[in-house]
Amino acid sequence: MTSIATPGHPNARSEGIPTSTPVADLDELIKEQSALFLDRQPISRSYIERARTRLAGGATSSWQIAEPQAVWLSHGRGSKIYDVDGTEYSDFHGGYGASIAGHAHPAIVAAVSDRVRRGTHFAQPTEDAIVVAEELASRFGLPLWRFANSGTEATMDAVHLMRAATGRDLIIKVEGGYHGHHDSVQVSVLPEDDDEIGPADRPIGVAGNSGIPRQIRDLVVVVGFNDLDSVDRALAEHAGQVAGMIVEPVMMNAGIIHPDNGYLAGLRDILHSHDALLTFDEVKTGLTTGPGGITALSGVTPDLVCLAKAMGGGLSTAAIGGTPALMEMIADGRYEQVGTFNGNPLAMASARATLTEVLVPEAYAHLERLRQRMETGIGAVIAEHRLPWHVVTAGAKGCVTFLPDRIRNFRDFLRIDGRLGQAHWLMQHNGGVFLPPWGKIEQWLLSVQHTDADVDRFVGNVARFAGRVSATAG
Repeated sequence: MTSIATPGHPNARSEGIPTSTPVADLDELIKEQSALFLDRQPISRSYIERARTRLAGGATSSWQIAEPQAVWLSHGRGSKIYDVDGTEYSDFHGGYGASIAGHAHPAIVAAVSDRVRRGTHFAQPTEDAIVVAEELASRFGLPLWRFANSGTEATMDAVHLMRAATGRDLIIKVEGGYHGHHDSVQVSVLPEDDDEIGPADRPIGVAGNSGIPRQIRDLVVVVGFNDLDSVDRALAEHAGQVAGMIVEPVMMNAGIIHPDNGYLAGLRDILHSHDALLTFDEVKTGLTTGPGGITALSGVTPDLVCLAKAMGGGLSTAAIGGTPALMEMIADGRYEQVGTFNGNPLAMASARATLTEVLVPEAYAHLERLRQRMETGIGAVIAEHRLPWHVVTAGAKGCVTFLPDRIRNFRDFLRIDGRLGQAHWLMQHNGGVFLPPWGKIEQWLLSVQHTDADVDRFVGNVARFAGRVSATAG
């Protein structure tokens, strides 16, 4: 679908382009756009006030509590969603990357409707689970699969399985990488500049949330992305103690950060040379970057792959696939991979339809055409306004990076002024485009039901935002 290499923005270092964005009036722009945002959503505001009496924080997830307020939604259809105030948006949020099928896709509606009438939960397998596993095995090149209910559960099983297989306790993870909210990976998720994070080549693990014991943090060795030397050194310094490494093959907790050429293969080879294992967390990249995710695009097959989000077609499900040696540990009971809702019939019906009827070659061709239209359009806006930004894409996902040079790791990402992401998010929202909050961190998602008009609306909002920033600079 698209190469995993990241071309540099061709205008990023051209003569006369500044190396940082002037932001003298950026706070005023955010204030102005926040007022517009709130004025358009009085019913959302009333829902928040009502919810606060029974829902902690007035929302169902801490990630839904964004500034200036959460947006309460009514429904979605095709590429559009509608808030409770009746406003239509082109949806580039995609449920944090889950809705690659768009909303109410006919194939998924039919599959789920049929399954609802025949029962939605038995805690026993159905035929759809076999079809889904067959499809994933074909796409990702790993023969055996199990299901879970979220990306967090999939990565939790992967960490447990690496430890069970090796008899070792330590794992390696990347600084700034997010792999769910279980204890083992809640280390150095989004550490701040003022945390005690240590030097870039030897990061110090920082708790990613409250309630993470020191003993858990001590079981995690943190390294920088695209730094093979640090992985090699960590394995040598903890000889015989590291079970394996979990990594997003394209990092997506800090915008989008692509691997250097040879990085993924290098990880596999270094880890295997120390009898340690490699897990690709493709919860965000799997199926959105291509039919077989980065695993297929890179040609590097890890020991384990974790999937979720886009796989479910809008329902909550997840999967873990692995080599015969590892997955036989599940088959013979040496590691118990369990869950009442694993392989839930409703989720499997939706996943089957997603894989066999929605994410077909023609759909990926459509997504690639839209990706090119998006990248070209935004790139032209950046060049026209001579701004020190660039576009990064990975299949159906993409982001505007508010720096001129390529970002290779989380320390590079920390240089971005988060106010630019917030101002961009507000202007997109007020211009009829729904994006994830925390604009510095998250990405857009194209769905198979998006159109040229959706893309053009997004690009038009970028142009208006760029014009405001350029005017400030002027």
